[in-house]
Amino acid sequence: MIFLTVGTQFPFDRLVKFVDDAVSQNGFKEEIFAQIGESSYRPHNFEGVSSLDKRLFDKRIREASGIISHAGMGTIMMALDNRKPLLVMPRLAKYDEVVNDHQVAIARKFEELGHILVAYGTKDLLQKMKQLRAFVSRKRKAQPEAVAYRIAQFLDELANGS
Repeated sequence: MIFLTVGTQFPFDRLVKFVDDAVSQNGFKEEIFAQIGESSYRPHNFEGVSSLDKRLFDKRIREASGIISHAGMGTIMMALDNRKPLLVMPRLAKYDEVVNDHQVAIARKFEELGHILVAYGTKDLLQKMKQLRAFVSRKRKAQPEAVAYRIAQFLDELANGS
């Protein structure tokens, strides 16, 4: 089962509709269950609920063969922590899905590191959906020294008025 989740803070009709279309028009066979938040679009080809309590959300993550989502850090980290293949499509400001395109930067970085698949638009969504089941994320390496160094640099810049 593929778990489609768009978070609960903002609707992401574009992603829900594109996944629904991929199922109906292209015969995508994998079962999909969706947590669609406050989306006004309701899927016709799979079950979609507005929200799930944390226990049920976590259960869906654990049971999923793969996850499709927006490029939010919470979902990315949860997928990586649970070793689940993840396909993201960043929300875009030009569609009023977010206030800026920070999700594009997040998606690019995690894609560059080999952790996720990214569909930057609808044209490559179906192809990436087909790749999802076989995708194996590169293992993350904790780098606490690098994080500490960056924080120290930032604090030095603040202290020196840079």
